[in-house]
Amino acid sequence: MIQQSSRAIGIIGPGRAGVGLALALAQAGYSVFIHGRKKKHVPAPLKLTVGDGGTPPPWIGDTDVVILTVRDDAITPLAESLAQARAIAERHVVLHLSGSQGQEALGPLVTSRAALGSLHPLQTIVEPELAPARLQGAWAAVEGMPRAVAAGERIAQELGMRPFRIATKAKPIYHAGAVFASNYLVVVEAVAQRLLRHAGLSDADAWAALRPLVEGTFENLTRHEPREALTGPVVRGDTATIVRHLQSLAVDDAKLYRALGRAALELTQKQGMDVKTAETVADALATDLPPVLRKSGQVGP
Repeated sequence: MIQQSSRAIGIIGPGRAGVGLALALAQAGYSVFIHGRKKKHVPAPLKLTVGDGGTPPPWIGDTDVVILTVRDDAITPLAESLAQARAIAERHVVLHLSGSQGQEALGPLVTSRAALGSLHPLQTIVEPELAPARLQGAWAAVEGMPRAVAAGERIAQELGMRPFRIATKAKPIYHAGAVFASNYLVVVEAVAQRLLRHAGLSDADAWAALRPLVEGTFENLTRHEPREALTGPVVRGDTATIVRHLQSLAVDDAKLYRALGRAALELTQKQGMDVKTAETVADALATDLPPVLRKSGQVGP
């Protein structure tokens, strides 16, 4: 039996997020246990325990903090399995990593009287080995019961993250924002790569050509907020270019261009574009003029 310690953390779910978090915790000086349903390689110093979904990890009694790092739709079933096994006690803090769900996902564990909550690092983890460095400086959303929030904040701080508290009901819209910032950014770059391929470049050359542009855009975003960093035909009011773009695009790509163009127009209006120019841009995009809350508190136009 391993001596129980507040520096011991158990993780259930050896996917990229789980392994990445486990490596970061280990580097921060925690004793880390990680558990999954199937045998798989995990990087040193991690050691994976394996068991079916109905059997709790063998180390569950040796930890005070348990973090569920499974996909969103598996959190509640896993919590139900732990509840049925009576594996979670009042002394435990149980957290999950979902960005869109809160403590309610752990509902089956309420009767255990454990502290329930969530910890969501606002960072993407593709290569778990890079997670310890990637998490440094990242923000982390924390919510739940008071003891769970305290534990989540402490863990985030010790991993070099900046924790912030969020209301349970705000998590879906918060996570939607994160998806736009990360996942859909990748999708937009994939669309751009495909369009350059249609223009005659290979996939490799298309991405090589786009990368300096993308990196320049990110550099601008490190210096300015998005609405100040925005450039392009919408900002310039260049309706002829907008029309040529739309004429060149397939139906689905044109729909996406219009939707993003309308969002760009809203940012541009907030930066002071006059109503007449905004109307001509909206006409070119074949969309309505976005309602904009101006500094006076009036909705324009």
